Amino acid sequence: MKQDKLETITKLFEGKEIRSVWDTEKEDYYFSVVDVIDALTDSPNPRNYWNMLKKRMTEEEQSQLYTKCVQLKMKSKKDGKNYATDTLDTKGILRLIESVPSPKAEPFKLWLAGLGKERIDEVFDPEIAIKRAINYYRNRGYDDKWIKARLNGILDRNKLTDLWKESGINEGYEYAILTNDIYREWSGMTAKEYKEFKGLRKESLRDNMSDIEVLLADIGEITTRELAKKHKPYGLSENRKIAKAGGEVASNTRKDIEEKLGENVISKDNNLNYQYIDDNKKLDCTVS
Repeated sequence: MKQDKLETITKLFEGKEIRSVWDTEKEDYYFSVVDVIDALTDSPNPRNYWNMLKKRMTEEEQSQLYTKCVQLKMKSKKDGKNYATDTLDTKGILRLIESVPSPKAEPFKLWLAGLGKERIDEVFDPEIAIKRAINYYRNRGYDDKWIKARLNGILDRNKLTDLWKESGINEGYEYAILTNDIYREWSGMTAKEYKEFKGLRKESLRDNMSDIEVLLADIGEITTRELAKKHKPYGLSENRKIAKAGGEVASNTRKDIEEKLGENVISKDNNLNYQYIDDNKKLDCTVS
């Protein structure tokens, strides 16, 4: 698996290979614990080091970390065969790094501390978060016109989810159901399927859409919002009907555009400057 996506991981580990598996269901990475230990400690036997660390955690009654380990089959660096390997998800690997007494872990700990300070500062001055987002997009090559449209799209999306909340919709799972209803009507795919179609993982779907795709997504969600304001649905069942109606309007718009252009406007193109080589699946999930 190519590691370009995991910029923070590779930079802080000085380019050392950290084997990882992408879990398509949870939409998260699982990292080899032994590889992280090896990168942090330069231990001659990182597997033994990990076993000793687990023992110490047990003695100190801090066993929550290693009990969250999942064993996945990963290709050995020595013989190329697949073996069951202790792995942790992104959250778990961050906790592991904080638990390892190593000078090499200090840059990561400082980064985490700085990240925490940034979030606290943003509570008192929300403009900091907005500037951070603008600078991020500029550094990725997006122009100011695109950035303005993107920020407006986020605001429009929040207006819709606020309306859903008032309509008895639970944040999270039910939001996802309604979003998928809108997307499926005009694109023929759920949001997750759309991301996979474009070769995305944790990346934002909207950040990797063409102008027309963004337009259709906006039409679907804005129409859904206006229909909900007019008809005042309550609960998931009623709101799903409205979401599908909003998506249908976007679908009709798509058909008109495609008829004029003479081509499909749904594209696999994305804005990534890297490519995933191995689409590994999560295997043999057992608690270590």
